[in-house]
Amino acid sequence: MSLWSRLKSGLSRSSEALGNSLSGLMGGKKLSAETLGELEDALIMADLGVATAAIITDNLRARRDLAELDDGALRAALAGEIAALLEPVESTFSVSSHQPHVILLAGVNGAGKTTTIGKLAKKFQAEGKTVMLAACDTFRAAASEQLQVWGARANVPVIAGAAGADAAGLAFQALEQAQADKVDVLMIDTAGRLQSNDNLMAELSKIIRVAKKLDASAPHESLLILDATTGQNAIAQAEAFLGAAQTTGLIMTKLDGTARGGGLVPIAQKLALPIYFIGVGEQADDLQVFSANGFARALVGLEEEAG
Repeated sequence: MSLWSRLKSGLSRSSEALGNSLSGLMGGKKLSAETLGELEDALIMADLGVATAAIITDNLRARRDLAELDDGALRAALAGEIAALLEPVESTFSVSSHQPHVILLAGVNGAGKTTTIGKLAKKFQAEGKTVMLAACDTFRAAASEQLQVWGARANVPVIAGAAGADAAGLAFQALEQAQADKVDVLMIDTAGRLQSNDNLMAELSKIIRVAKKLDASAPHESLLILDATTGQNAIAQAEAFLGAAQTTGLIMTKLDGTARGGGLVPIAQKLALPIYFIGVGEQADDLQVFSANGFARALVGLEEEAG
């Protein structure tokens, strides 16, 4: 299956929900000023949010060819508007030549953090880089075991400790080992925490402080994993992490498990952080580089743009 096919399949629940609304709205007719209000409601129901839906419909209202927009043309116009809103956060993730390039990963329980780390390990290996994982989620014994399973699958070393071990101390040990082994990429898993858990959020800040004792520039990226099935509630989660995790970018997972994929748009607008990857399935290839245009076209049910 091609990357586009995986993306379209992964977003099928969201695109079907929005597409059904659009088909019901148009009914074979052309778009009119009267139906723009109904279109705005359809976009809100697709989880694009009130503010985003208003921006899109206002832009469409200003188009001189409004009366010429049938179902196909409307989808193309919507894709263009959505892509324009997302383009400012489309960003290429790159690993620097600094050894090791330290990546901190944070997020609430169940967001797919550990699975994402395993997929990233495979991706970096495919690029010819050496990888090490640090199992600093010592809050749950199962979390360390899960990361070690992913490490074995990717054939990369995992630095782990006993359940309840000091997470910051383990991060220090892992960074020390990665420096000694001249590893290209060190990924530090952290405890899946609720943003309301002050102690665990403080632990996250401590991991960063301790890492800086060995490398003042670490972490070089701090990625927040967000679960698409939570919709716009992910915004509240993310805002709580920005300070403690010093977040530099986002990965949106589980887009294949929800009809609320449109929620990525208001999240992107509100947080204004780079979106590096999106998860549209369970396979390694289902963690895809984020493309504003590709996401927008798949969301509204269009085919891949030619050329």
